[in-house]
Amino acid sequence: MRVKTVWFAKDAARAPDEIATVAASTLWRLADKLTDNLSRADYDIITPARGFRIIAEVLAFGLHACDRLAYGRLPAGERAALIQSLGARLGEIVDENVRTLTGPDGRDYRAEFVEMVNRRGDDYATFEFPDSGASFPALRYLAAQIREVMEERDRHWVMDQVMEIEMPEVLGTLKKTMHGLLSSAPGVRRPRPHQWAYNTPRSVLLR
Repeated sequence: MRVKTVWFAKDAARAPDEIATVAASTLWRLADKLTDNLSRADYDIITPARGFRIIAEVLAFGLHACDRLAYGRLPAGERAALIQSLGARLGEIVDENVRTLTGPDGRDYRAEFVEMVNRRGDDYATFEFPDSGASFPALRYLAAQIREVMEERDRHWVMDQVMEIEMPEVLGTLKKTMHGLLSSAPGVRRPRPHQWAYNTPRSVLLR
């Protein structure tokens, strides 16, 4: 998947909300592609509800991964602003896409997404992210959430599919994207490229 990884105007510092807009678009496409890949691999994604639940789990994981990549590179206030903006934009995208399929039904999908992301953020903050990417326990936790969404016949193999085939591509693309975007952020610190924060304080709480 081709993504934008650098800003072409070298001297133009990008505000957190601008970075968040690009990151959210990239993350949504990655989550949507992962879900489509599962369907093409003959996993049953027959209902929109199941598809959106899988997408939401991948988005929650990806948002936390972006937080790890921003930690130590951005001042605390700018990191918080970036993750808040990214979470808000992802919530808007989820809400827009669900309503396109379901129409008005009285539910606040953005609020439901934010609540889920905050719960997952607390959980993912307990896992390690070595420089090679997310740790095995972190990926296993994500895969277990997706497993719970699937039909019984798919549950045996879907965790391997997510952990070994789908998520390496997601994380690789996300690292490249965030490295390029963070390089244009004001006040950014510059560790070696693509470095994850091994451990972080509690994830930024979304509102």
